[in-house]
Amino acid sequence: MITINAGKFRGFWRLPHMFPRKRALVAGLLSLCLSSFSLAASPLGLWKTIDDSTGKAKSYVTIFEENGKLSGKVTQILDPAKQDSICDQCQGDLKDQKVQGMTILWGMKKQGSKYDDGKIVDPESGKVYSANMKVLENGSKLEVRGYIGFALIGRSQTWERVEE
Repeated sequence: MITINAGKFRGFWRLPHMFPRKRALVAGLLSLCLSSFSLAASPLGLWKTIDDSTGKAKSYVTIFEENGKLSGKVTQILDPAKQDSICDQCQGDLKDQKVQGMTILWGMKKQGSKYDDGKIVDPESGKVYSANMKVLENGSKLEVRGYIGFALIGRSQTWERVEE
């Protein structure tokens, strides 16, 4: 969090040589910088998943907020041959669901600088893992980690933000 000692800047706004338009411009730029900083650190939006073995883009996942928790839905599978694939290995409500359009990430709650206590499903194996995620590089990357039991034992993927 950025803190500013208001005592040092109190007189800045009263300087006689500072015209109202210049003051408005400075205030607008400061506001824009601070708001873009907070948006960049958010995991909300469209992300490109990367295949672990090939390093190629695999799908687009949209992360959204629902009831105070974050979820992620596969909005597009990039390989045309796999766009109609279903989660035949999944259990419960996810069984035989079409992967494109499926919510694969759910229950993420903000805890400090990361999001935790969520679940993620691997549509290829049908396995559901505990999950956490952390925004990296000013919001351009998202580290998503799936694990069983302890977060130290698991697998991480780095997703890349897609500019909308």
